[in-house]
Amino acid sequence: MNAFPIDRSYTAEHEWVMLAPGAPMPDAPVRVGITAVAVEALGDLVHLELPAVGSTVAAGMPCGEVESTKAVSEIYSPASGRITLVNSAALDDPGLIGADPYGAGWLFAVLPTGTSELLTAAQYAEKTSQ
Repeated sequence: MNAFPIDRSYTAEHEWVMLAPGAPMPDAPVRVGITAVAVEALGDLVHLELPAVGSTVAAGMPCGEVESTKAVSEIYSPASGRITLVNSAALDDPGLIGADPYGAGWLFAVLPTGTSELLTAAQYAEKTSQ
């Protein structure tokens, strides 16, 4: 059994996007975040850098950073498109990401035009259990 929400897709780099696996591109923004696996590996999160609202991101490319007491890790966008919103609560308190990575700890919203290679929850669980 995996503990990853099945209503979204995942990347091999430990990001999630609120796109159901195999779903067509929506005409509304979708939220993006990092997985509990990433949070666990990073430890206590202390700083967050996110793309600016209005900027464009490319699927599979770095678009921000999350810093913990252990390391700095790049955030890779799972979708190409325009940033429509950033989570100011997470910017103010990066610990929110660790407390609720699939809910209140989302990072940004993007109006997607395409995606990188995405995994289902089951595929991501299998990949991260190895």
